[in-house]
Amino acid sequence: MPINNFLLPGAKTTPTYEVANSCRFESAYLNKSVTASSSTSWTLSFWIKIHSHSSSAEGYLWSCGSSSAGQGFYISTTSYLGYYGGSGYGSDSSVTNGVLRDPSAWYHVCFSVNSGTGTTYINGTQQTGTVSSVAPLNAHTGDEMTVNTYTGDKTGYDDCKCSLAEFCFIDGSALTPTSFGEFDEDSPRIFKPKDVSGLTFGTNGFYLDFKDSSNLGNNAGSGSSDFSESNLAAVDQATDTPTNSFCTLNSLVPARNFRIPQSGAAFSEGNCKFATSNGSSDWGSAMGTIGLTAGKWYAECKLQATSNNAVIGLKGTHETSADKFFGETTGDYSYYATDGDYYPGVGAASGVSYGDSYTTNDIIGVYVDLDNNKLYFAKNGTVQNSGTGISITDPASVNFGLYVLGCQEWNSGGNGTFEWNFGGCPAFAISSAVADAGGIGAFEYDPSSGTFDGSSKDFLAICTKNLAEYG
Repeated sequence: MPINNFLLPGAKTTPTYEVANSCRFESAYLNKSVTASSSTSWTLSFWIKIHSHSSSAEGYLWSCGSSSAGQGFYISTTSYLGYYGGSGYGSDSSVTNGVLRDPSAWYHVCFSVNSGTGTTYINGTQQTGTVSSVAPLNAHTGDEMTVNTYTGDKTGYDDCKCSLAEFCFIDGSALTPTSFGEFDEDSPRIFKPKDVSGLTFGTNGFYLDFKDSSNLGNNAGSGSSDFSESNLAAVDQATDTPTNSFCTLNSLVPARNFRIPQSGAAFSEGNCKFATSNGSSDWGSAMGTIGLTAGKWYAECKLQATSNNAVIGLKGTHETSADKFFGETTGDYSYYATDGDYYPGVGAASGVSYGDSYTTNDIIGVYVDLDNNKLYFAKNGTVQNSGTGISITDPASVNFGLYVLGCQEWNSGGNGTFEWNFGGCPAFAISSAVADAGGIGAFEYDPSSGTFDGSSKDFLAICTKNLAEYG
């Protein structure tokens, strides 16, 4: 399956057409009724960033039908894209050659139905899972069409926890992926979005561009009416898109001390919120999806709940034993809530006096300067330790060969909740929406405000557009 390389850290390719917004779906959906149509052909196209994967329930992306029959797409319990359809729902089938599991990736999905036969494409490449006898749209007149939920009575299904962008439905035409995207002329493995606003969408067609935060169900195309919204709010609009992918937390990384799965740990809010659920010996941890090797970077973490054992920091080492304090292992650095000490990663859990203690509702700014190998923390906008930074090892010399941001609620039985803002889809409401020096991201505090070892520095949002230029 092709990889969209322009989304990878250090990529030098930037798409010509830029997608402005996506929408975060978690226990939320859009719905509308289907009107009369004579169509036997149609096309569904969308970009998806999958937040988390359930091993017990299929996650819905789109459906059309009633409580007795319908059709739709879902992410299966084994991470394949699946289709169901026909009278009484028909049979379920995988329509992808491989799994869609990467929580940092944007995937393009195109399903083109030509007189009852459906062909699936992922990132512009045809899959082998062709579906025959796809129900025509006119079979669902008076039924309901939904985005990101299932409206009938099919059991064992749920909404898919994901972000969606450029969601299109073409009623009456079987189009190919080239109507919605294109391969880059210099890097032919890269499939990137292109402007779809000029397409003819048909009687029940629609185009969800998610540009209006007050009306996320707005149909920006030439087709039918708007969608009704359920459990969506302005905060669910994001600038994390297929043309500029932001860092989030990595839901695939084990949550107990970065190495052992932790029972009950939960990722939500687009993988920007992490809640531990510690047992007698579990130390809950999470880290980011994008590794850093050069440049100056900024993110914010709001402590929503803690047993006063929270740490926030920078991780560069894989743990080899259980219950390690984040900042104890060489190559890790953290800022400790209880006493404001920092832990310098010297092979022992020994704190060094640094700044103020912090607790629930405090926002901790993390500033990573890999041009000078310095680390800074701020509490509610005030850079700690009078702006004197923590010296860190060059990323080329740490175990990972790079650094990722992370957090931990350490100590047996402790529970903590961390809400991160990497600039693209914050887990907490922000009041100021300050961008970085390049005009990217939205933060509570200015990433360039303050002095850092006596100098002014511009720290940037961790996203693929910034990484392509500065990473």
